[in-house]
Order: sequence, then C-alpha cells, then structure tokens
Amino acid sequence: MNGNGGLLEALRELRSRLDPDPLPLETGGVEADRRALRELAGQLDDYLIPRLSAIDAPLLAVVGGSTGAGKSTLVNSIVGADVTTPGVLRPTTLAPTLVTSPADEAWFTEQHVLPGLPRVTGGGSGEPGTLRVVTVADLPPGLALLDAPDIDSVVAANRELAAQLLAAADLWLFTTTASRYADEVPWGFLRSARERSTALAVILSRVPPEAVGVVERDLGRLLEANGLGGTRLFEVPELVLPEENARLPRPAVQPIADWLTGIAADAQARADVVRQTLSGALDSLAVRVPALADAVDRQRAAAEDLRSMTGAAYSGGLAAFDQGMLDGSLLRGEVLARWQDFVGTGDLMRSLESRVGRFRDRLVAMFTGRPAPDSELRVALESGVEALIRAAADDAAERALESWSSHPSGRALLEEAGVAAAGRLGRAATDLPARSEAAVRGWQEYVLGLVREEGADRRTAARVTSYGLNGAGLLLMLAVFASTGGLTGIEVGIAGGTSVLSQKLLEAVFGDQAVRTLTVKARADLRARVASLLGAEATRFTDLLDAVQPPGDTAGALRAAARAVREHRREIPAAAEGRGALPPGGATGGVNGVNGMDGLGGVPRGGADAVPLNGTEGREA
Repeated sequence: MNGNGGLLEALRELRSRLDPDPLPLETGGVEADRRALRELAGQLDDYLIPRLSAIDAPLLAVVGGSTGAGKSTLVNSIVGADVTTPGVLRPTTLAPTLVTSPADEAWFTEQHVLPGLPRVTGGGSGEPGTLRVVTVADLPPGLALLDAPDIDSVVAANRELAAQLLAAADLWLFTTTASRYADEVPWGFLRSARERSTALAVILSRVPPEAVGVVERDLGRLLEANGLGGTRLFEVPELVLPEENARLPRPAVQPIADWLTGIAADAQARADVVRQTLSGALDSLAVRVPALADAVDRQRAAAEDLRSMTGAAYSGGLAAFDQGMLDGSLLRGEVLARWQDFVGTGDLMRSLESRVGRFRDRLVAMFTGRPAPDSELRVALESGVEALIRAAADDAAERALESWSSHPSGRALLEEAGVAAAGRLGRAATDLPARSEAAVRGWQEYVLGLVREEGADRRTAARVTSYGLNGAGLLLMLAVFASTGGLTGIEVGIAGGTSVLSQKLLEAVFGDQAVRTLTVKARADLRARVASLLGAEATRFTDLLDAVQPPGDTAGALRAAARAVREHRREIPAAAEGRGALPPGGATGGVNGVNGMDGLGGVPRGGADAVPLNGTEGREA
C-alpha cells in the first residue's frame, strides 16, 4: 500500500512485542489484562496489519449478535442461498461461514484475513476452529458476509471466537431481537464499537407485529444514549416460516440487501467504511497499548517481589553460615575430638620437630593404617564446614519455598512446575554435597597458599618449616572459627583453649598483625565460596522466572510502539465525517412493497414471484 509503510512497520513492531507472552505471572487483575492482550494481538493479526497491507481489498461485514437472533437465517436470506444451517439447537454456528463472490474467493481462501483459522471450502460443514468459505455466484465483488457464533454462547470458545471475528470486521452487522435488545452482553459489544469508531449497522430481528416501530424507536433511543446515535438500524419482523431452515421472505430483508449492495457497488463507500473502522481501531491503540504496558509493569513488579523473596531467603542462609562460622559451634563434636587427639597425645609437639620426626609419623601411620592426627583433624574440619553449608542451604530453600507459596505469582509457578519439583525446591539441590566438598577443599588449598605466601620470608619460612605447612595451615583454619559463642560447660574451656592455643602458635610463626590479616583473608574467601554456592542454589527458583519473564524493556518498547503508530497515523486518509459515511441505502424497516433481489446484486424479481407473508404453518423466524 502506497504511503503507509511507516505505519505498517510500526504495527508490525508493536505485534512483535507481544511475543513471548508478556503477562505470564498471576497478579491482581491479570485475567482482564490477558483478555485485553488477546484482543489486541488478534486485531493486529486479523485486521489491522492485513487491512493496512491491502487497503483496497474486499470489505468484510461480520454478522454477529445474541443467541437465537436468527443470524444464520438472515445471512441465507440476504444472499439468496442456503449457505449456513439454521436450527433451534444451541449453539447453531460451530464453524463460522464466510460468504463471498467468486471474484473475491482467492482473497478470503488465502490467509490474509483471520490467518489463524484454517480454511474449509466446498461442501464441508467445517469443524470448530476453522473458517468455512462459500461462494455465491450472484454476490457482487467487493463485499463478503461472515456468519459468526453467538456472542453469549454457552460455549466459551464460541464467545471468544465471536469477539475475535467482530474485531476483524470492516463492518459490523450487529443482530439482536425485540426481546433481548436491552441485554447487557450486546451493549458491551456495542460500546466497544463506539469506543473504536467501528462502522456499524444494527439489525433488530423477530419483532412481533404489534411492536413494529415501537421497539425500533426505543432501540434508537438507547443507541443515542450510548453515544451511537445515527447508527443505521434495520427492523426485521417476526414471521412464521414453512420449515425450520427456510429463508425469510425477500421483502423482509430487502432494505438490508439494498444497503449492502450499495456499499459493494461503490468503491468510495467501501473505502469510507474501511477507513472509518481502520482509523477507529488505530486510535484505540493510544489507550489500549499503554494500558497493556502498565500491566507489564505490574508483572515486572511481581517478578521483582519473587526475586527479592528468594534473595532474602538465601541472604538469610548466608547469615546463618556466618553465625555458624563465628559462634564456635563448628568446634564441637568430631572437630573437637580430633583436636584433642592432635594436642593431648603429644602429636602437635612431635609435628613441630624435625623433618625426620614428621617422616617417622608418616611411616608409623603407613604400617599401622591409622591416619596422622593432623590429617584426621583436617578431614573433620572439612566435614564440619560442609555440614554447615548444607544446613544453611536447606534452611534457605525452605524459606524461599514458603515465601513463594504465599505469593500468587510464586504459587502459580510452583503449581505449574509440579508437586515433585516443588518438593525438591524445598531442600538443597542433590548435587550440593559434591559442590560443597569441592568448595571446601578449594578453600583449604587457598589457606595453604596463604601460609606458603606469608612464609616466603626467610625467618618466617624457618618457623613455618618447624611447624610444617599443613600444621600451620590447620592452625589458620581453626583461627577462622575461633570463638566460644554457642558452647556451654566444659566445651567452653576446651574450645577456648583450642582457639587460644592455635592463635598463639600462629602468632609465634607470623606475628599478631599478620595473623589477623591472614584470618580475615581466609574467612572472606570461605564466605565468598559459600555465597557462590548459595547463589547457585537460588537460581533453582529464579530460573522459573527467567523461563517465562519477557525482556525487561517490554513495557517501554510497547509505549514506544504506540507512539510510533500515533506519529504515522496521518498516513491513513481521513474517513468521511461521522457515521453518515455509511451509504443510506434502502429505507429503514423490514416489510415493505419493494421487489426482492436474488443475493446482494442479483436479478430483480417481479411481485408475482415474491414470497407471500401469511400465516402458513411453520417455525417462527
């Protein structure tokens, strides 16, 4: 289409921002937000982009309305052919039927309009979720009719499809009845048409003889009160038909047929209808897209809440590890027993002897099969640190799971993950023990490296050699956990002695200032390793968010796309002013003396061939 490339590109950019789903989380009012998202994406796919790509393509008029309004009968009667199947059972229309002229068949059978609905052609009835395309030879080119499902169908999928089809229409032929014209559901759709400036005509069907004119005037009053004054209004009387699927007598629908024929025959009239509806749909984006961007912001806030909950849980886990590292509790149990062996049996003193003495200890251990006490102490310390890490991770996982379960968005994500997966999230990951073991061993190597580096000085090196690198490293590891907090009774004295002795021995080797520096470095390195482990544990939760959360700039991009559409809005020629843009066509009213027409533009029929309006037995239309 000439001159609107910028607008078309802006619409395509807007559409691209709706994938992936920008509203994956359960937040307040999200169902309404998702409904608005579906409607916006559907109108972009089904109407705005296809119509803007081919402004002169055939016009699509959708016949929609309430249950039992006789839409299928009306379509058959207008086109003069049995293209749909009326009936008394509900819902009647399972697959929508699009009636077009042979000249326009190719446009509608291809996926230009309503690309998400597979086409069914020929004599097939069509399955739910498909679009049945039927050609009628007498229909003039330029306009097609689509028989839509009921807007108030008992089948939810039918209601959604009806709304989708109405949003894809260039022209709404909104059908209601004399008994239901004041229902709220039809007026919800009519107000939507008003808000989007959609080209609209209302067909009031099944009007009893005594109410002809009366109901029409009252409906006109309601249209005026709801901002739809001037809407083209047709009245079709309630008639008795000879059989269930019979068509209405031609005079009953002649005004509608004449009006549609006028639109089909007049290129300018078609252009006015298209531009009115297209302009209204484009203008509505100025409100709908920013509202959707606000909904995306609410999603982002919910995601940040969940991330904050996760971060708080695992920060608490790290704090618990810090407490366990400093309160002396690590020096209980096995570590305390191994330290007693190390000190109380004289092994420490022997470890301070010459290299020959250390070689003798290793030789004895080799023949007796008993590990050296320093090795046992190191293993006990390693196991204690690993247990402390696992306890912190389990506690953090439990708190994170509780927090998510209390939040609507988190609870929904957990339910989607499944009971088993959610249960596993409440505990540390199964591979944490292996990762903890590797982290602690890495820390022990780091500590030995600190001792080696600090002992590079010649005088210090001699003292380190006297103690042994492993012995000095163990003393530094113990100093990291040097505290008596959390211990009671005799344990205080023993652990306190452990701390004091290891501290004094280290100071004898490196000096008190160096020991403080080494202890701070060793503690900080261990804490960083544990923080990394817990951070990896937290990703088990945040990965659930990452899998569904759209890019962080989605809301801003939506607002920018709406601005781009508004800036290029002038590329669409202005529609004729008001709803008077629609051609007046035939006179308002259903039963009159006008001769019938076969189809919208068929051969006129003489009065003798017209179907008489009488009391013939049969179904009421």
